Amino acid sequence: MKTIESEELQLLRQEIAALKTERSAAEALRMLLEKLVSMARTPAKEEVLKETLQETLDISRRLTDAERGSLFLLDNEGVVIESILTQQDATGEVRSRLIGRVLDKGLAGWVSRTKTLGLILDTETDDRWLELPNQPYIVRSALAVPILKGEELLGILTLLHCEPEQFSPEIANLMQITADQIALVLENARLYGILEDSYDSLDRAKQKIELYSKALDEELDKGRQIQLDFLPNEIPQLSNWEIAACFYPARQVAGDFYDAFVLPGNYLGLVIADVCDKGVGAALFMALFRSLIRVFSGQLHEDNPDRTLEAVSLTNDYVAQEHSNMNMLLTLFFGLLNPETGLLSYVNGGHEALYVVDRNGVRETLKHTGPAVGMLPKMKFKVQQVQLQPGDILIGYTDGVTEAHCPNNKLFGNDRLLQCLQGSAPSATALVEQVKVDLFAHMDNAIQFDDITILAIQYAPTQKLRSQVLR
Repeated sequence: MKTIESEELQLLRQEIAALKTERSAAEALRMLLEKLVSMARTPAKEEVLKETLQETLDISRRLTDAERGSLFLLDNEGVVIESILTQQDATGEVRSRLIGRVLDKGLAGWVSRTKTLGLILDTETDDRWLELPNQPYIVRSALAVPILKGEELLGILTLLHCEPEQFSPEIANLMQITADQIALVLENARLYGILEDSYDSLDRAKQKIELYSKALDEELDKGRQIQLDFLPNEIPQLSNWEIAACFYPARQVAGDFYDAFVLPGNYLGLVIADVCDKGVGAALFMALFRSLIRVFSGQLHEDNPDRTLEAVSLTNDYVAQEHSNMNMLLTLFFGLLNPETGLLSYVNGGHEALYVVDRNGVRETLKHTGPAVGMLPKMKFKVQQVQLQPGDILIGYTDGVTEAHCPNNKLFGNDRLLQCLQGSAPSATALVEQVKVDLFAHMDNAIQFDDITILAIQYAPTQKLRSQVLR
């Protein structure tokens, strides 16, 4: 009976000891975490890892009543990347020599190779202990604990005392449990340091990106201004004719453009076009297309006004042959107007249909007479004609109008555009404004995905007219 009671008491004592051990380990973890959080809130974040190691060693000494100790933090190759020695007065040379020899042949080295706890009750009887020459203090008992994360050895904690059998198996067990908790803290501290470095790098990268972005914005603003300079700043003023236009790029630079320019004999060239892309590349090709149309049409018109619209074919062949690898196509309407007669000859290369509007609504629809420009060389572009009557308004637009979205993604659409054209607008300016107001009311606060361009011209011989660009 006494034996049974003795066994029960022994088990009870073991459970109490285990609870005390776990409690001590938990307390050690709590103190370490509190210290880590405290350090993380201080400005000197670059010292977080080193201070965490020092705090870990100090807490471990207090838990075990050790006199001295050391803590090495290792990388994946087993190389010491941080170290703390309680021998505070040791020089850098001495510290390096001690660390190297201990990890090579000493108890810490044995723990490093075996990844198991090393307890030496008496250094004089255990060959794992390495007696260093000129060692400044006596060591009779030692405890070395591996700090593991899975199979990875994060570090080694070594505790020393001048008396033998200072570290019991119970203390060793306590430190092994504590080491498992310390591993979590050290990993977090190490990651914290890495993250802080990353944050510093990110901050520096962010600053560089902001500077680059600012410089890029400045360059894009220059590009935008250059592009705006390609658009007619002043619309030609012709007797009995009013021209109105508006242009709203989706980005700083755009692929849409319009043009109105006078050719010899007082003929008027009218262009509205859309490069089939967006951004800087489209803007560069916009400038190229615009320049080619102007140059070719001017050369041809001097020889024979009837050949002026061949500028579209020449532009198509040049782009298709010289820039075929870029796949930059252009939908284009190019019209040649005789202001004296109101006769408009035109080519519609894959562009949206233009409309001739009178007091009753849409009277004529000017559809495709050829493909998009730049697709293949030697494409055919047929010339068509339409007679504009007094009061007629010719209006063209790019697909940024009909494909504009409202907040619920519904398109403005061709039907709604036609509804806008049914009203009897008194002038080209009024009609463009009418379409604009309805279009932007439809878009509301939705993102503009594509460039928006509208061009209109009215034949009104009985009115005093003023051509203008609407903003």
